[in-house]
Amino acid sequence: MIENSPITETAVLVGLITKNQDETKAKEYLEELAFLADTAGAEVKKHFLQRLELPNHATFVGTGKLEEINEYIKSHDIGTVIFDDDLSPTQLRNIEKVLECKVLDRTFLILDIFAKRAQTANAKTQVELAQCQYMLPRLTRMWTHLERQRGGIGMRGPGESQIETDRRIILDKIAFLKEQLVKIDKQKVTQRKNRGRLVRVALVGYTNVGKSTMMNLLSKSEVFAENKLFATLDTTVRKMVVGNLPFLLADTVGFIRKLPTQLVESFKSTLDEVRESDILMHVVDISHPGFEEQIEVVNRTLNEINAGDKPTIYVFNKIDAFTHVEKHEDDLTPRNKSNVSLEEWEASWMAKNNTPSLFVSALLKQNIEDLKKTLYEEVKKIHIQRFPFNDFLYDENWTANVEQ
Repeated sequence: MIENSPITETAVLVGLITKNQDETKAKEYLEELAFLADTAGAEVKKHFLQRLELPNHATFVGTGKLEEINEYIKSHDIGTVIFDDDLSPTQLRNIEKVLECKVLDRTFLILDIFAKRAQTANAKTQVELAQCQYMLPRLTRMWTHLERQRGGIGMRGPGESQIETDRRIILDKIAFLKEQLVKIDKQKVTQRKNRGRLVRVALVGYTNVGKSTMMNLLSKSEVFAENKLFATLDTTVRKMVVGNLPFLLADTVGFIRKLPTQLVESFKSTLDEVRESDILMHVVDISHPGFEEQIEVVNRTLNEINAGDKPTIYVFNKIDAFTHVEKHEDDLTPRNKSNVSLEEWEASWMAKNNTPSLFVSALLKQNIEDLKKTLYEEVKKIHIQRFPFNDFLYDENWTANVEQ
């Protein structure tokens, strides 16, 4: 008996080169969008880029480019078109009229991935709230079929009343979900209180930089880790002991460029684990060509949730995947990211703001003992302040002999 294999959804991606986003950035962002699409289960067939001063207020791209996209999707039987930026309800409606296929924007795609990845009741509730908040201003697109019934008596009225009915249903749903999240928040607060006053370390970073792999390695736990975006939605907290010093280590949801505001709001209880931590371990994928921008995105999001001023350890992961083109002495090409060695990156970052910075490979377990030593020293600073009269004996021999 032959089993039916699942049908893969095909998609094309659309982005813009603008005065605020050059061609290199636009292509990089479309590559990330392609990774998002792959995570959601779509097979990307083509990228479309257009150079515009600003997005077209009616169709995002120009009418000529939209017609080019239309010709391609019709001739190649493409089912979905995904735009790299948020589309207004008007843009969404106008584009759908021309393309006559499924049209998604970046936010909707991320919400869909979150819905697919959500496993616990907590995560599912948070995602559903974000989806409802996203859908509310876009209800009119659900009733465009009424526009085809021109001239019918009463056609406009019932359509409007149906939209208002749906609006009330969604508003009631939002209110209900918010009540559920208040209960979840109270449970989370109780859980955090029950953990006592142990020092808390939170793993933060861009999505897919290896936080869960790092969590598994350090705490010997089995947190789900996969080479996909947003593999982890729920916060996992484990007790760790380094040397003889106990503390709590939390794995959190990854951040991303243009993280939907609906998700930031609805994932408040998850992000509280970051807000209430004592130390942040900022994991960075050093092998990614745009890792510096990813650092900026994470720091900006941390500032938005009032967690940007915490002591931070930078952990540059995936040094095993770092690629470097050697720059010779007689090479006159400008110095750029591709010809800066790992040693130079390390020297520059370790010198910045006196922030602890380590270069590791969680996959190959390189320099992990150095990371544990740094964790020990940073946790100990806070532990001494919190328990100044404690009889706790710090294991100075452990840090001295950490590599033995």
